[in-house]
Amino acid sequence: MGQKINPLGFRLGTTQSHHSLWFAQPKNYSEGLQEDQKIRNSIKNYVQKNMRIASGVAGIGRIEIQKSIDLIQVIIYMGFSKLLIESQTREIEKLKRNLQEELQMNLQKEFHWVNQKLNIAITEIEKPYGNPNILAEFIANQLKNRVSVRKAMKKAIELTEKEDTKGIQVQIAGRINGKEIARVVWIREGRVPLQTIRAKIDYCSYTVRTIHGVLGIKIWIFIDGE
Repeated sequence: MGQKINPLGFRLGTTQSHHSLWFAQPKNYSEGLQEDQKIRNSIKNYVQKNMRIASGVAGIGRIEIQKSIDLIQVIIYMGFSKLLIESQTREIEKLKRNLQEELQMNLQKEFHWVNQKLNIAITEIEKPYGNPNILAEFIANQLKNRVSVRKAMKKAIELTEKEDTKGIQVQIAGRINGKEIARVVWIREGRVPLQTIRAKIDYCSYTVRTIHGVLGIKIWIFIDGE
């Protein structure tokens, strides 16, 4: 059963918590959901356009959204400490300020906010390549540069092993290396107990567009637990 549903939803309330925290009436739920998606997409697009990173990876692990009556708190978890060192503190503050202004303006137009403030905070992820979203973005960047699928997957596993994880599984599906027939390729290193709820497993699903078509990337990382 653990392999047939989203591993994060499977573990809610045990090792996994929600990335969005807010309450709404049933009739207003869909609007709140669209608002969250718009915030996340806007942040990712803005960071990719305005931050130059040597690795080509934006390094956003996850985005948490907490809403109250008059305040929306957005916490961006980013990897790559080079972006957060003291010499670049001004650039980070400038990014936060510009991002906050642009988001506030766009969302006020779309969702007609009234007396609601937006606050953005950036938090560093200590082990960036132990996060599946950052790792998937790294693999996607490799595939766009025409690196072979097997080589990209092995490189990703090497990076993850340096972060002291207990296991990782990477799966890529689609027209791999430009073949006519779509197939699925996967590789696993260590233990990945998907059927155990108490096992803390981080997961992500990522889509990348290559010259041969669309490829789907799935990553499971066993962090801690039984």
